[in-house]
Amino acid sequence: MTRIIFIRHGKTSGNLRGAYIGRTDEPLCAEGIKELEAKAFPKADIVISSPMKRCIQTAGIIYPDMPIRIYNDLRECDFGDFEGKSYAELNGNADYQAWIDSGGTMAFPNGEAHKDFTDRCCNAFLEAVSENCGKVIAFVVHGGTIMSVLERFAVPKKGYYDYMKKNGCGFLTEFSDGEIQIIGEI
Repeated sequence: MTRIIFIRHGKTSGNLRGAYIGRTDEPLCAEGIKELEAKAFPKADIVISSPMKRCIQTAGIIYPDMPIRIYNDLRECDFGDFEGKSYAELNGNADYQAWIDSGGTMAFPNGEAHKDFTDRCCNAFLEAVSENCGKVIAFVVHGGTIMSVLERFAVPKKGYYDYMKKNGCGFLTEFSDGEIQIIGEI
């Protein structure tokens, strides 16, 4: 059994605007930093992060004295033509409406397909866990990354969007025999 802490990175300016921020490598905003500094997080033996600034900064604030192991395939989805745009800015866009109508499963125009994204995240998760089995691992990653992993491995089964968390929040879990049990929220 491996205890796993999933933490979504702190707020960025794009998060404040309600924008789709995937491949854009933006840092935390002042509000995001302040919120993280005011909160207590569970202790970990290993800290794993996406390569994006917002995740690395979050990990550094939460676990300041620990080395951060970077896994490139834990990065957020490439939102393609929707990147950097807010819901309001995309309102009325035919491609955006088609994506909404698909329940968020259609590939983003000029971006990443949902299945490719979730496969990438889940494979990186399994690699990280196998390399650090038996430890308490903190994954400081993106909302989409967390949702992908939990949709695939958490029991009882739920949908992708059922695992959405606010910035700086997450789940305390246990991983054993290919299944994740959620034992608490952060």
